[in-house]
Amino acid sequence: MPEAYIVDAVRTPFGKEDGVFSDTHPQDLAAEPLLALEERNGFDGSEDIEDVVYGCVSPLDEQGLNIGRIAPMVAGWDDDVPGVQLNRMCGSGQQAINFAAGQIRGGMQDVVVAGGVEHMTRVPMGSDNPSQNPDLDGQALTDTYFQYFDELTTQGEGAERIAEQWGFSREEVDEIALDSQTRWAEAAESGAYDEQVVPVETELDGEKVTVDTDEHPRPETDMETLSELPLVFRQEGDGVIHPGNSSGIVDGAAATLVASGEACEEHGWEPKARIVDSKVVGVDPLTMLTGPIPATKELLEENDMTVDDIDRFEINEAFASVITAWLEETGASWEKTNVWGGAIAHGHPLGATGAALLGKLPYQLDACDGQYGLCAMCIGFGQGIATIVERVE
Repeated sequence: MPEAYIVDAVRTPFGKEDGVFSDTHPQDLAAEPLLALEERNGFDGSEDIEDVVYGCVSPLDEQGLNIGRIAPMVAGWDDDVPGVQLNRMCGSGQQAINFAAGQIRGGMQDVVVAGGVEHMTRVPMGSDNPSQNPDLDGQALTDTYFQYFDELTTQGEGAERIAEQWGFSREEVDEIALDSQTRWAEAAESGAYDEQVVPVETELDGEKVTVDTDEHPRPETDMETLSELPLVFRQEGDGVIHPGNSSGIVDGAAATLVASGEACEEHGWEPKARIVDSKVVGVDPLTMLTGPIPATKELLEENDMTVDDIDRFEINEAFASVITAWLEETGASWEKTNVWGGAIAHGHPLGATGAALLGKLPYQLDACDGQYGLCAMCIGFGQGIATIVERVE
């Protein structure tokens, strides 16, 4: 069976809601990682890329019409480069990479660009939900759904139920949030993100600007500041989740160049990591966000590995309680997890985050001289996704 390798991984800076990318069309933002990969790796997108697979969680309005197909066209690649958009909700960008790896390992393709995009300013989260978008007719779920599941919860309520189930205090989850901000600041200051995050030239309010760093992080955050933020999903005294320990709403895109060993040799590419294996699971759709726990455990077991074999973890910080539960149930070390900060700091552009987090791991493994990395994400309506990569030296 052919192996699938991550040759390169890039992402745009993440712009905060109503921030630096407010005037940037999602299709233009989606094209930026494609252009960066082409320039950095010396391929001809029009001739060498067999497919583009892009995650996007709200594929309508400016993100509609199959943005996975349109992005390479906006990048200037010929019209014979195909593309597809997928939606596994928050796990979409990671799923794009896993699908690409499957195509390559199955011998059906050799070079695929996989990633994702989400412009949460111009196409807000929930835009595809009739109960949240007055421009859409119909109901979000059929009555038949409620014959099997007696309620519909939000992800925020799911995060609260996780904190309640595991008995986490507000201080415990806030400590995770504080570490995310501090770690991002230290990583950014050290230049850890410089190779992965590529500058974007765009326009804002009619003026040309170059965006080269994440806009959402708040490195000055402290525990006192976090303790004063109001709860979002529950009343004071009955919950722990607030904006400071939740992922940020941001705009961004990310992509990886995934190739077979034969293609790497043909193009003279030195891959960063081998994609070892991946896993998707379903979990309770009401608590909703526990998916990373069984996804991690099952993937490790199927590969005869334990958490001690993993040198770096990237677990999406959708909410801090998701991380605390995952740490407790897997026994993984927080010191090896989200070491450069996570979505609480840099934000969570839904369809792009998985590609950004999985794309971090080869850089982190290089930095720590490690061998294996694991990325896992929680997903709306109760799913989990996980991927193991091995550093190529």
